[in-house]
Amino acid sequence: MKKFLTLFAFLVAAGWTNAQAVDWNWKGDIRYRYEITDKEDVDDNRDRHRIRVRLGVYPWITEELSAGVQIATKGAGDPVSRNLTLGDGFAADEFNLNQAYIDFHPMSYGMDGKVNFILGKREVKQTFIRTNDLLWDSDVTLEGVTFHYGKDGKKQKAGLNLVAGYYFLEEDSSSEKDAFVWTAQGAFTGEAGPVGFTLGAGYYDYHNIQDADSDVFGDWANGDNFGNSTYSWDEYLYDYNILELFASFGGKFDGGLPWKLYGQYAVNVAEDVDDDNNGYLVGFKLGKAKKVGQWEIDANYTHLEKDAVVGAYTDSDRWGGGTDGEGFEIAGTYHLVQNMTVGLKYLSHESDLGVDSPGRDVWQADMVVKF
Repeated sequence: MKKFLTLFAFLVAAGWTNAQAVDWNWKGDIRYRYEITDKEDVDDNRDRHRIRVRLGVYPWITEELSAGVQIATKGAGDPVSRNLTLGDGFAADEFNLNQAYIDFHPMSYGMDGKVNFILGKREVKQTFIRTNDLLWDSDVTLEGVTFHYGKDGKKQKAGLNLVAGYYFLEEDSSSEKDAFVWTAQGAFTGEAGPVGFTLGAGYYDYHNIQDADSDVFGDWANGDNFGNSTYSWDEYLYDYNILELFASFGGKFDGGLPWKLYGQYAVNVAEDVDDDNNGYLVGFKLGKAKKVGQWEIDANYTHLEKDAVVGAYTDSDRWGGGTDGEGFEIAGTYHLVQNMTVGLKYLSHESDLGVDSPGRDVWQADMVVKF
């Protein structure tokens, strides 16, 4: 890691003059979180202080070429968390390479920059048309090749937006055993009077994860809610071919207050999967904490059966991560001073659907600084 940081600093100091980058676009954020977890079957609550740090540079090199490199705190060593829990005897903590990609958007052949070819490791929010975290936790960074039409980073341009991708889960010495997922998404973004909307669908076809070696998902996937596995983590019993439908509608009330209604539905359509293969998320957002003095409230409800999606990549805060649970969360954010927001979120969920299992309540108080 020290060698990487040294090389990174040298390239910045040298200016990467051969590339003649016009704009470096440095971006970063620090989040400090105080979290309380209350499980009904446990006498003592767990409270902890956590921190997440991300720092990246996103140079616009030419009209047709851009890139991104980002480092982030290591977190728990899994793909759905970059949080560090404080309290390890003041020991130094590690950073990992979180993003590294090339974005080629040709202007010739009538493409006019509307088409992007992206290669490397990139965050899921920039890569997919993402409504919320039913399928993908926001900290996931996908690894592979992506094609975009219309989509511009986190935003969807008006009209048709298309995404196609091929992503690597585990490389094996025998190519026949490589675990991977290919994806396709299509959406239309437009307006109907004062209401803006996005309607779309996606498909995620996983290969070689059924009966796969546990190394595909790593030793960190050791909870009870990561899908229908043998729970010894030798294999997943079923295949995953996931169909997703998503929609969002938004506008402003008479006083100018923004609002947004959104939803997701997912079903695993693989031939051998059992009946526990559906999930949905519905939510409502009021306000937008974009400028100092502005606020927003976001509330949603999730129902996710155990084999609806690959639990290794879903939101890590709901019922401890994975699938096979349901419940709601509500979050409030206030833009306190320039570049800093404060927020409070409450999550109340139950795991093991169809079983009288204990609930889990989580409180998260956040302070986020962006630069």
